[in-house]
Amino acid sequence: MADQPQDKFASVPPRNDTGANRVQRAFPEPGVPLIHQINGLGLWTLYIKEVRRFFKVQTQTIWAPAVTTLLYLMIFTLALGGGNRMVLGVSFAAFVAPGLIAMGMMNNAFANSSFNFLAGKIQGTIIDYLMPPFSEIELMLALIGAAVTRAVLVGLALAGAIMLWPGVHLAAPHPWAIVWFGLMGSVMLAFIGLLTSLWAEKFDHNAAVTNFVITPLTMLSGTFYVIDNLAPAFQTASRLNPFFYVISGFRFGFLGRSDIGDTNLHVLQGAIGLGLLNLVLGIATYVLLRSGWKLKS
Repeated sequence: MADQPQDKFASVPPRNDTGANRVQRAFPEPGVPLIHQINGLGLWTLYIKEVRRFFKVQTQTIWAPAVTTLLYLMIFTLALGGGNRMVLGVSFAAFVAPGLIAMGMMNNAFANSSFNFLAGKIQGTIIDYLMPPFSEIELMLALIGAAVTRAVLVGLALAGAIMLWPGVHLAAPHPWAIVWFGLMGSVMLAFIGLLTSLWAEKFDHNAAVTNFVITPLTMLSGTFYVIDNLAPAFQTASRLNPFFYVISGFRFGFLGRSDIGDTNLHVLQGAIGLGLLNLVLGIATYVLLRSGWKLKS
């Protein structure tokens, strides 16, 4: 019996070349992003785009807060005894000036980041944030970085304007506190603003957070007073306010004194606590961005 003819291609191994016989690579399912490395160029491009957005109207976003802060300084200084009142061993104007700078930085960081996704939802341009090949970390870093950049520019403008006020001298005995509390306060409000823009569906929602959360916490943070003058119950409430640690720690960098505690260790503990709070806010923001909450149908 004759042997059956063998397939002449049975012993030929498959070729792994660029032709038709090339082994196909596995692709992810449609809609599943596949990013192997950091998209540095895209992150930088989005960051610059957000910076240019607020810088085009710098009269409103940077210089207007400086004028508003000078009005605050003038009104409260004249209303509370002029230049004769002493607080923490310095004049009232010198006491309140660092708090006003920190307050302006935080408010503008919130204003910048709370506009991003909300404007996209209302104008129908939210796809501009969702379609590019960004990971959630890259998207978050670009938006938070732009908000902090605006806060720093506002802080510099405020410092320059306040230095024009008679009797105010901005020394820096503790530069680390100025940098740390200034940046951490700006990052904290940038995260809160980004969370607000995720949640909000119209500008009224954003305004509600500003009017009923941000403004009260800012005004009750010890910007214009020392909490030791408050009743014990209100002192406890003030110490539960994270804005208080930003204002007092930032002031410590300029004056070398703070109402956080009697020693520098208390200020350091406040700095660590603020950093941990920002870490929690960052994780929460990342989780919500990754889930597509109120961004993807």
